[in-house]
Amino acid sequence: MNSNIANPAQAQGENRLDPGQLAEKILAGHRITESEALGILATPDSATMPLICAAGILRRQHFGNTVKVNYLVNLKSGLCPEDCTYCSQRLGSTAEILKYTWLKPDEAVAQAGFGIAGGASRVCMVASGKGPTDRDVDRVATMVEQLKDEHPQVEVCACLGILKDGQAARLKDAGADAYNHNLNTSESLYPEICTSHSYQDRVKTVEQAQSAGLSSCSGLIVGLGETPEQLVEAIFALRDLGSESIPVNFLMPFDGTPMQGTWLLTPMACLRILALVRMACPDKELRIAGGREMHLRSLQSTALEAANSIFLGDYLTSEGQGAAKDLQMIADAGFVVLGQESSSPSEVARRLQDAAHAAPPAPAEEERAGGCGSGCGTGCAPAQSGAAGCGAAAGREPVLRRRGAGTMEGPNA
Repeated sequence: MNSNIANPAQAQGENRLDPGQLAEKILAGHRITESEALGILATPDSATMPLICAAGILRRQHFGNTVKVNYLVNLKSGLCPEDCTYCSQRLGSTAEILKYTWLKPDEAVAQAGFGIAGGASRVCMVASGKGPTDRDVDRVATMVEQLKDEHPQVEVCACLGILKDGQAARLKDAGADAYNHNLNTSESLYPEICTSHSYQDRVKTVEQAQSAGLSSCSGLIVGLGETPEQLVEAIFALRDLGSESIPVNFLMPFDGTPMQGTWLLTPMACLRILALVRMACPDKELRIAGGREMHLRSLQSTALEAANSIFLGDYLTSEGQGAAKDLQMIADAGFVVLGQESSSPSEVARRLQDAAHAAPPAPAEEERAGGCGSGCGTGCAPAQSGAAGCGAAAGREPVLRRRGAGTMEGPNA
């Protein structure tokens, strides 16, 4: 697979699109065309900052200067029977990730509490696998009910894979607000990244969630080798599907997966992609998600001119930027945390650190007690021993998660 996304202007020549004029047209009701979308991706590096500023006009029109903070809880890690090429939890993956079965409800809710203390207004409860059994849905429904009882103001988004009939309604009845199931890429590229389920399976699950009254959260993984045309195809599919929340993940090329060593993105290319999503879906929540630290690097705060939402702290199987640093980044860029508008994000960061220091370690089952325990099978030392992570993964990007859910170590929050 080849991609021109990192620098499409080399192939398409000098871009003449006026991003400011385009933003004004979008504000007046214009839906961008494929030609305009390709022009956005073809913007040269030298003109990318004006493009981001134009996207910021739309972002501020609909979301002001707020940043929505989301927090992931990985309810069940690894051991997935699907063959998605990008995933560290896939069938056949040798990535040395944490592997554990379902967290208990009290443990899941305790983990969620760390993110809520940091200003998270949405908790995303995620489990690996093709899709849940009815018993799994009941298990997650119990967690949702308990979390809502303790934190009624917090939105809960479930992400459990491909749903069967009636399962979305069960989650809705339990109090879930949203369901996440990413399209990930274009329909035309999908057979190259997964063969154990279809693109249409994913579309159907998003539609089931919508039919049950759940807010749809569906997004992308970029950097898989998609062409600019395929990226536009995927973004327009999300627009047509009516996804209300669009997470944009940047490929984390885990060692031990087929995408190992795949680095196709530059920070400026990531900014152009986010600007395109904002211009295609101007009033939708746009979240910079997994891989932002690795690919946006020093431009993470710049990306908030287009995006209005981030994940706080760690991801499912990899470590993210420190949660307090995330909040300081929001403050430094002149934004405020949604739901915490009366507080400086710097103050929220201090409260978060105080809460994390005061809280006891989350309860964990005996088999998850040391380091990655039975998780990665490498016999690595517990985190508190001072050892540098797990096997060959130590010091490599992405850095594998060794704290939070599934361990006795406090989360990155």
